[in-house]
Amino acid sequence: MINNINELKYVPAMPADPKARPIYIVGAGEIISDAQAPAYNLAGYPIKGIYNRTVATAHKVAAKFGIEKVYENLDEMIADCHANNGVFDVALPANLTASILRKLPDGSGVLVQKPMGESIEEATEILDICHEKNLVAGVNFQLRQSPYMIQLRELLSSGIIGEVYDLDWRVVTLQPWHLWTFLNDKDRCEINYHSIHYIDAVRSLLGEPAAVWCKTMKSPKAAQLSQTASTIILDYGDTLRVNISTNHGHDYAPDYQDSCLKIEGTKGAIRLTLGLILDYPAGRPDKLEYITAAEGVWKEVPIIGSWFPEAFIGTMGGLLRKLEDPAYEYMNSVDDAYQTMRVVEACYKSNNSGGTRI
Repeated sequence: MINNINELKYVPAMPADPKARPIYIVGAGEIISDAQAPAYNLAGYPIKGIYNRTVATAHKVAAKFGIEKVYENLDEMIADCHANNGVFDVALPANLTASILRKLPDGSGVLVQKPMGESIEEATEILDICHEKNLVAGVNFQLRQSPYMIQLRELLSSGIIGEVYDLDWRVVTLQPWHLWTFLNDKDRCEINYHSIHYIDAVRSLLGEPAAVWCKTMKSPKAAQLSQTASTIILDYGDTLRVNISTNHGHDYAPDYQDSCLKIEGTKGAIRLTLGLILDYPAGRPDKLEYITAAEGVWKEVPIIGSWFPEAFIGTMGGLLRKLEDPAYEYMNSVDDAYQTMRVVEACYKSNNSGGTRI
C-alpha cells in the first residue's frame, strides 16, 4: 500500500472535489477493512457513517479508519446520508443488495459490491430498481481500475504490440476460502465470486464476447464449496483466442503457483503478474512487462499501487465524478456491470449443458 495518492503514477478517474460528498457504508466485512476504507482514506474521500448488523464489528472498523458515526439503525443512516448529500456504499452479500436498494431515496448515488446479484435474475432486479429509482449506481468490479490495468490498457491503446490475437489468464494458487464462510452454502461459487473479476477485466480490454464455453468444478480438498476451479473460453471470433483458467486448490508449496495475464499481438506481447493472488491476502509483488518484435527484449514497466487497496479508489471515484458531471462515462456503471453478469450467466449455462459427447 502506498502512503499518498500523489505517489500513484496511474490514477483512476476521481471527482474534482473528493470531499464534496460523504460516504456512508452498509456492512463492515473484510472487504471494507482490507480495501474500501483504506482506499477511501488514501483518496481523501470522507467516510461519515457505517452500519452493520453486528454493531461491535462496525465499531472496530470505525475506530480503525476514523469513521465518525456508527449506526445501530439502518433507516437512520439512510436519512442522514440523504440529508448530507452523501453517497451509499453497500458492501453486503449479493443476495441482499436489492432489498437495500429499495430503501434508498430516489436519485441517490450508490456503489454496490460485486457480484451484481447471484444470478441473472437478481442482476436484472438490481438493474430495474436502479432505473426505476433513478439511482446513480455502480458495481465494485475494481480490478479494471487497478493501476496496472490502467497502465496495461494504455500499452494496448498505444499500439505497441499491434493487433491482439491471444489473451491467456492463468491462475494456479491456494485460495484461503475459509475467510469467506458465507460461500459454503452457495450453489455458484468460483465464477460468481472470483473469476468474475477476470471476465470483467477482459471485457474492459476487449469488449463483448459473442459466446462462451465453460466448465466449473469442485475440489475434493474443499468439499464444502460448490466450485473452486474453472476453465472459460470467451469467443471473440476466429482470430482472437481468449482463455481463463483457474485452479484455487494448489497447496503443494508456492514454487509453481501462478497468477498471470499474457496478451500477444502481431508486434509484441504483454505479461502481467497479479501478485495479490499469490499468497493472498499478504500477496507478492506485481509485475508488468512487455516485449516488441523489433527489440526482442522484455522490459519491465514500473508499477506503483496494486489491486488492494488502490483499485478501490476508482470504483468510488468514478461514481463521485458521475454525480458531479452526469455526462461523464462511468466505467463501473450498473449498466456496464450487467453485461459482465450476462457473460457469467452464459458460463453457468454452458457448464450445465455439458460438452459434446464422444
